[in-house]
Amino acid sequence: MAGLDESGSNPDVTLLYDINGLTRETPHWLDRALTFVGEYGLLIALVLLVVWCWWGQRKRGTLDDAATSVAAVVWAPLAAGIAVLVNVPIRGFVERPRPAEDHSGLDVLVDGKNDFSFVSDHATLAMAMGAALFVAHRRFGLAGIALAAFEGFCRVFMGVHYPTDVIGGFALGTAVALLLSPLAMAVLTPLAKAVGRSRLGWLVRDRRVGPVAAPLGGTAPSAQAAADPDERDLAA
Repeated sequence: MAGLDESGSNPDVTLLYDINGLTRETPHWLDRALTFVGEYGLLIALVLLVVWCWWGQRKRGTLDDAATSVAAVVWAPLAAGIAVLVNVPIRGFVERPRPAEDHSGLDVLVDGKNDFSFVSDHATLAMAMGAALFVAHRRFGLAGIALAAFEGFCRVFMGVHYPTDVIGGFALGTAVALLLSPLAMAVLTPLAKAVGRSRLGWLVRDRRVGPVAAPLGGTAPSAQAAADPDERDLAA
């Protein structure tokens, strides 16, 4: 994969030059801003999104509902970490150099990227969190996936990854987040329930939110589910 054609016959390289070439049209301050966003900002935003989602999922009406929802949110950063670990042997096996090592004329906006290029750790992390958040809460998940997509654009714009590095990261992050989700929920949900019954119960459930009264002949939905039935987590 290191010897990719620099001509227009390779769409991966062509798209790399097209996206990175935007740096010639953008002001310097915007290049610097997008470099910070692509290197740190979007990952910080995703972490804050996870925290925001966790805070809201604590407001489920019952401990069982809250524990299931919080467990799904906790899976998001864990999925990102596992996905990056899975990527370590992939990068070592493929050994694809960074774009600037094989292609001239690129405007590389960040220094010190001397490791292998495929697949992108940033794209893997971002999409794993976005996909796992989608399991926990659709609205937050869609926001996370949108941030991950922008992360992928920034990595190519910065000249540190090929588009296929980003696509590979998206695929890896999504696969880990979704395929391992049932196993993760089977482990994390009992743990969340145990924490919810302990002195640290506030981490799992906001005890100021009482359970919703059950209708005659039925079971009580959680407070959040009753108020917003379309946003019930997919892991429940």
